[in-house]
Amino acid sequence: MIVDLRSDTVTKPSKEMLEAMFNAEVGDDVFAEEPTVNALEEKTAKLFGKEAALFCPSGTMTNQIAIKVHTQPGDELLCDSTAHIYNYEGGGISFNSGVQAKLLPGERGRISAKQLEESINPSFDWLTRTSLVCVENTANRAGGSYYSLQQMQELADVCKKHQLRYHLDGARIFNAIVENDYTPADLGKIFDSISVCLSKGLGAPVGSLLVGNKELVRQARRIRKVFGGGMRQAGYLAAAGIYALDNNVNRLKDDHARAKQLASTMSKLGFIDNVLPVDTNIIIFNLNEKLKPEEFVKKLASHDIKATGFGKQAIRFVTHLDFNDAMLEKTEKVLKTL
Repeated sequence: MIVDLRSDTVTKPSKEMLEAMFNAEVGDDVFAEEPTVNALEEKTAKLFGKEAALFCPSGTMTNQIAIKVHTQPGDELLCDSTAHIYNYEGGGISFNSGVQAKLLPGERGRISAKQLEESINPSFDWLTRTSLVCVENTANRAGGSYYSLQQMQELADVCKKHQLRYHLDGARIFNAIVENDYTPADLGKIFDSISVCLSKGLGAPVGSLLVGNKELVRQARRIRKVFGGGMRQAGYLAAAGIYALDNNVNRLKDDHARAKQLASTMSKLGFIDNVLPVDTNIIIFNLNEKLKPEEFVKKLASHDIKATGFGKQAIRFVTHLDFNDAMLEKTEKVLKTL
């Protein structure tokens, strides 16, 4: 039994998802004649209470398109210092849009309205123009923490006051939703644009969507083409996304429960200094100085458990659709023997 805890992107389509993909009706998406892509876009836009959506190959692309649409070269965006758009998208903020990022030291990946208010540049000629605020929900680098609806609304109020655009990197947005009392439509009322990933906790093989109003999506569609993201018979992928939205959202709580159980076990192990609070499906922990991350990863690999380092003494585990109770039991057993 191979256990893969490197990410929730390692899942493979289930038999039922593959059947949906095999039976998809397809066309040409560049000509906007892809019926299954169109259906996925309409479904996702309706779910979030937005006018339109655009299907893209990745969440990095949807985030970068949003930044491009919302800004002009020389502008500045504000985000948490751990944000995925800054740390893990290849410098795309500057490369694609000619924009700089001002990093805010949030609390477990979450910035506050007060921080935001204090970080917006006055409109002097010699200062960059603050034009966009980006938040990540859940926050990957912060261990899967999430914003409350009130926190996101407070940030939205500041954005509205200062006429800033407001984007949500929703790479794991459904992980946040199932742990809170807000809905996708609640988020649609707050944000100008939302990136919705299908290939992480929801188990689809490929794809994210950018949702927003019709004008934003019209511009985004052109930028997607410039970025090389125009697809043809993408309905085979879109069908997996539709299946994922219909079947794999509520079960995310199972991933969270397994992550919390695993974290509880790990917190009692002598070679682990600390485990970050676990809110959803991400476990970030720090090894003590006696055990190097490379050595730890190799020891796990010898037991057919895959993991990856996350900086200095940190390791990240991510539970997912293909991580079951038997794998949880095996992982706990192996960890206790190290």
